[in-house]
Amino acid sequence: MIGAIQERVRALTPVADADLGRMLRIRHFERALLRLFERGQLNGTTHTCLGQEHVPVAVSGLLDPDDYVFSNHRGHGHFLARHDEPHALLAEIMGRAGAVCNGVGGSQHVYHERFLSTGVQGESLPVAVGVALRLKRVTPGRLACAYIGDGTWGEGSVYEALNMAQLWRAPLLVVVEHNRIAQSTPTTAQLSGSIAGRAAGFGVLHHRIESVDVNVIRAELAPLAAVVRSEFRPVVAEIAVHRAGPHSKGDDTRTPEELREAAEGDWHPRYAEAFPEQFARLEEEQRAFIARMVDDVLIRPASEWER
Repeated sequence: MIGAIQERVRALTPVADADLGRMLRIRHFERALLRLFERGQLNGTTHTCLGQEHVPVAVSGLLDPDDYVFSNHRGHGHFLARHDEPHALLAEIMGRAGAVCNGVGGSQHVYHERFLSTGVQGESLPVAVGVALRLKRVTPGRLACAYIGDGTWGEGSVYEALNMAQLWRAPLLVVVEHNRIAQSTPTTAQLSGSIAGRAAGFGVLHHRIESVDVNVIRAELAPLAAVVRSEFRPVVAEIAVHRAGPHSKGDDTRTPEELREAAEGDWHPRYAEAFPEQFARLEEEQRAFIARMVDDVLIRPASEWER
C-alpha cells in the first residue's frame, strides 16, 4: 500500500502526443466494447485492459518490426500498441467485413503480422521460446516478447518455457502485467513466494517496475531488451499495474476498498491532472475517432471465410 501511495504522488514526466494518444485510443476502444456488450451488439466474451494501456505502449516503442509479440486473453491493448488497426480489430471481435482474421479468432485469438494472442493461460510461452530460438538462428538481434499476467504463474507451461529459454539461450522478453488479481482470486491468495524468486530459480534475469509513467517504464525496459537481443537470454520484466475494469464484461468481485485502490492507481486520471491541456485535446480526438470507427464497423456486412 505504501508503494501505491508513493507512486500516486510521484510526478509524471512530459509525455509525447503519440504515446498519450495511443494510450487514450486503447482506453476508448475498450470502453466502446463494454458499451456494445451492454447494448447486446456483441456476442461471446471479451476482457478489456482498462488501467493497463500504458504498458504495451511503452513496450512497443522498444520493439523492432521483425520482433514477434505473443499476447493473451486481455490482448486488445497489446494489438493496438503494435498495430494501429482498430477498425480491423473491432471487425474481428464483431465478425464483420475487414476483420483481421476474417472473424474466426474473435476477441482472444488473433494472428496478424508477427502478433499472436491466445485465450489459454500460459499457452504462448513455449511457442514464444520456439520462435525466439528461430530468430536467434536466422535473424540474430530480434526477440520474442510475451505478455502474461500474475495469475499465469500458476501454469506449469510458464516454468517449462523459462527452463528451456534459459538452457537454450532464447531471446525472450516476458512482460508480466501484475494487476494483483487472477479473475476473482487475489494474487496473495494463490501465489506463494514472488515472481522474482521464481525467475531466479531458473537463473533468469528479473526486474520489477512500479510506475505508470510510460517514459520511466520504457527507460527501465530498454537495457533489458538490449540484453535479450545481444546476449540471447530470457528476461522477466514485472510491471505493477491496476485493473481498472472488470475481469470480463461485468464480473467484478473486488471489495469497495479494492476498487477504490484500483481507481487511484489508474494512469488515466493522473495524466489528466498532470497534463490537462494536452490530455483534454487528445482525449477528445480519440473519443471522436473511436466513435466514428464503431459507427463504420456496425454497418459492415458479416465477414466471410472459407475452410
